[in-house]
Formats: sequence, C-alpha cells, structure tokens
Amino acid sequence: MKLCRFGQPGQERPGLIDAEGKIRDLSAHVTDITPTELSPEKLAQLSDIDVSTLPVVDAGVRYGTPVSGVRKFIAIGLNYRDHAEEAGMAIPTEPVVFTKAITCISGPNDDIVQPPHSTKLDWELELGVIIGTEARFVSEEDALNYVAGYAVINDVSERAFQLQSSQWDKGKGCDTFGPIGPWLVTRDEVPDPQNLNMWLDVNGERRQAGNSKTMIFTVAEIVSYLSRYITLQPGDVICTGTPPGVGMGIKPDPVYLNTGDTIRLWIEGLGEQQQRVVSAS
Repeated sequence: MKLCRFGQPGQERPGLIDAEGKIRDLSAHVTDITPTELSPEKLAQLSDIDVSTLPVVDAGVRYGTPVSGVRKFIAIGLNYRDHAEEAGMAIPTEPVVFTKAITCISGPNDDIVQPPHSTKLDWELELGVIIGTEARFVSEEDALNYVAGYAVINDVSERAFQLQSSQWDKGKGCDTFGPIGPWLVTRDEVPDPQNLNMWLDVNGERRQAGNSKTMIFTVAEIVSYLSRYITLQPGDVICTGTPPGVGMGIKPDPVYLNTGDTIRLWIEGLGEQQQRVVSAS
C-alpha cells in the first residue's frame, strides 16, 4: 500500500494511493495515519479495504507528511562511501547517528524556508525508514520485520550552522528541513530496500544519482544497531544517508541553495518530492 495524508497543514486527512495514482479518502476507516495504524495488524486491516469504494480526492491537493505524531527523527550520516569522501571525512566503521528536531518535519512539496544568516543551504536525498513495531535489541536478521514502510526524505542541511561545532543538530533541525513523503510505501511493496535507484535535481540540473545498494550500512544493520541503544517506537523516522552530489561536495567551488531555487527528488517506487526555497522574511 501507499498511505498518505492530504489537506492543509493541521487539517490533513488519511489517504491511500490507488493503482492509477489517485488519492482515495480513508477517513471512513481511520481518523488519521498515526503510529498506532502502522502495526502489522492495522496495516493488514487497511489492505483488506476495497479501494474502489473509497472516494477519489481532487487532483492537486497538498500532501502532508505520511505519518502524524512522529516522536523521533533519527538520521545516519556519511552512509555512502562516495559522499563521505566528497565531504573529506573518514569512512565510518559504525553508523554515525544524529537526530533532527521533529519540528523540522514538513510535507514533501512544502517550501523550504532559508533561515536568517544562512549562507550554505544544502540538499540531501535520502531513503527514509518508518518503524511499525517497537524494536529493542533486535537482530539484523529480524530487523526489517519491525519496519512499517519507506518514504523519500530530503535531509536539508545548513552547512555553516552544521559545522560550527561537533554537534550537527543546529544545521539539520531548522524548521522545514525534513520534508517526508509523498507516501509511506509499506514494506511488502519494497522487497529489497538495498536496490532502489534515486536522483535529485536542482533547478532542473541533475545533482545526485545513486542506488541504495551502495550504502555502507544496510537498512537492516541500521535498525538493529539503533535498537541496541534507543528503543525504536512505531512512527519513528530514520533517514539512512545520502549518495554523493551534495552542494558542499561540488568541486572546485561548492554550490548552495538560494531563494527561488527548486529541488526535485525521487526514489524508485517511493514517489517524488518538489520544494521551493523561500526566505524566512
């Protein structure tokens, strides 16, 4: 299934994407796509619904984030070898973990707001993992069973803020720095999360192109690793690192986002996002 939320901010309703790519309104069956609805039992109930009986939503409606009430937004840094090299950083021997503030989460096509004093606004295309079942001390072999589904994420970053100290949160957690969606694609539709093509364009120019098979640490390894230290709860979001091609890594001169720029990003089977950069003023 492809689950989504649609409508104006704060007024989103639950939806399901049908075989023709149209949004179907799920409001008669659930009040929202919450962490509770991501359990295997709840997802099985939703999969039994006759999609043809659901009302079709008008085209052009805004997509919200695919899950409401996210409690943790965890990120993995430098998880593609080529990206670590372009950033001039050592290849990690275990996952580099940081968090993004949940207030950074926004809809997949909402504007990215450039903060005051921002000079190095950057993009990062990432495969997002959304947890469906509480995970604590899980093995790599079982780890994917705790995943509800996957989504596209833009891990927007302000490099000047990020690199002012050893802690990355300041440059990663600004408002609108976490577009997620357009959908949550359930795990059964993504049999191999380690073989997904992906790309990102800035103003129509291809900047990133890669495949999740080149991750240093797989989704299963990441979920298992995190569960040793952090109890992963339903609805928690994990972004798994970015392939090469970020603005900071462009040689000889880095390229950063400015007001008016447009970003498009896509992951195979998970849909496409598009954002416009606007000034905070």
